[in-house]
Amino acid sequence: MNKRTISFFYGLIILFNLSLLNCQANTNNHDNIITTTKISDKTGMTVKGQIVDNNNQPIAGVVLNDGKNFTISDKNGVYYLPSDLTRSKYVSISIPSGFEIEKDVVSSFYAKLSNKELVNRKDFKLNKRTSPTDEFVYIAISDPQVKTDGDVSRLDKESIADIKTTIQQNSSKELYAMTLGDNVFDKMNLFPRYKSMLSSFHIPVFSTIGNHDFDLQYSDLHNTIDPLSNYAEETYESFFGPTDYSFNVGKVHIISMKNIDYLGGKKYTVRFTPEQLEWLKKDLSYVTPNSTIFLNIHAPTSNKSSNGSGNTRNAVELFEILKGYQAHIFAGHTHFYENEEPAPGIYEHNIGAACGAWWAGSVNRCGAPNGYLIVNVKGKDVTWHYKATGKDLSYQFRVYKPGEFSTQANYIVANVWDWDSSYQVKYYEDGVIKSSMEQFEDEDQDFITMKNGKGTGYHTLHLFRTIPSAGSKNIKVEITNRFGEVYSETVSL
Repeated sequence: MNKRTISFFYGLIILFNLSLLNCQANTNNHDNIITTTKISDKTGMTVKGQIVDNNNQPIAGVVLNDGKNFTISDKNGVYYLPSDLTRSKYVSISIPSGFEIEKDVVSSFYAKLSNKELVNRKDFKLNKRTSPTDEFVYIAISDPQVKTDGDVSRLDKESIADIKTTIQQNSSKELYAMTLGDNVFDKMNLFPRYKSMLSSFHIPVFSTIGNHDFDLQYSDLHNTIDPLSNYAEETYESFFGPTDYSFNVGKVHIISMKNIDYLGGKKYTVRFTPEQLEWLKKDLSYVTPNSTIFLNIHAPTSNKSSNGSGNTRNAVELFEILKGYQAHIFAGHTHFYENEEPAPGIYEHNIGAACGAWWAGSVNRCGAPNGYLIVNVKGKDVTWHYKATGKDLSYQFRVYKPGEFSTQANYIVANVWDWDSSYQVKYYEDGVIKSSMEQFEDEDQDFITMKNGKGTGYHTLHLFRTIPSAGSKNIKVEITNRFGEVYSETVSL
């Protein structure tokens, strides 16, 4: 083979690779013009585009935003936005419930904006559903928080494998997954491997940003003086898109928002900015009152344990915006489990972390096992169960015999991690029902044991105890959750 032939083949290879990269960029960022419709410019409008279905027919009434400004597509599927292209980095659509969502880490709902162009054209194509659905399974995953190769390996072999089993068990239903932040532990270089694991679910997967998903070198965009310089969430966004967005499945409007006001170098305040609260008001203005809302955030709003130290500072303003809706807030961040109902129509699930106590073992700070939440939706009915990694779904609490819980030596102790005020926790002695167990606060024994006997002082609220009568041989602890489901465990003394 002569030099000219070799050069020719090398040239083909280079052209092929460049074409492949360009195709990937176009697919991920929607920089291509999908339709042939000519859209004229409008004074003051810097973003425009058309939304069509899989038959290239225009879709009217689709909600779009650029992180600040909102609009809807007109009868021709056309939209305009007066975006500040130095501050607005993405345009996103709130996918309507009548359209499918791709079974991957979802990227079809957003497009990257460029400040190099006076006017950005960003088109979107959606596939019509063949039939409507009001029933689906929603998997909420908090704090995978991988930092090392060992963490990545455990996440893959334990959490990812377990979630895949849950997906297989529910394969006849529509499934969606949402991460609740701290996807990685300050290691931006782990995002590609992590995203690949999420893609392997082969269901639609969305993400929420956590405080450890920011690049330590920078402050977030809100706190960046020069909006054209690097900012802390930029790398995260390159993998998962904008941090504030929404979409619709069945009768549920699903929102993900950043509630970490990040200053760089691990310094942050847990709050929504005023601009974000305005964004949420605008987003919900397109949603029918009394609808079911799933709000996904990283840090919780309403915990009572630990004096609420990790709570969102301006939660009261958030609750005012959510008033009139049936809202479920899904959060992580704390590495403990706590349910709260801070206001009428609002239920917060601060679920246990997938990594537990930062991959130290198999439990969170409160003793709840490493795991994730499975939410079943049917119309406006919402039920849920915490799934412990590597355990059957029926594993909903743990029982300690007398002598096993060091600070409660004479007691039978039950740790009921998904407890809320509707639960009943009772016990039987040798088949005879006695009474409800006493709720108390303490540090969970399994967590202390996992930490080699060194606790951290965190007291969980979901512990229950009773002193068994002298001579009792068998104690059955029975819990009834808010859905009337009964779980029990019997121990021999």
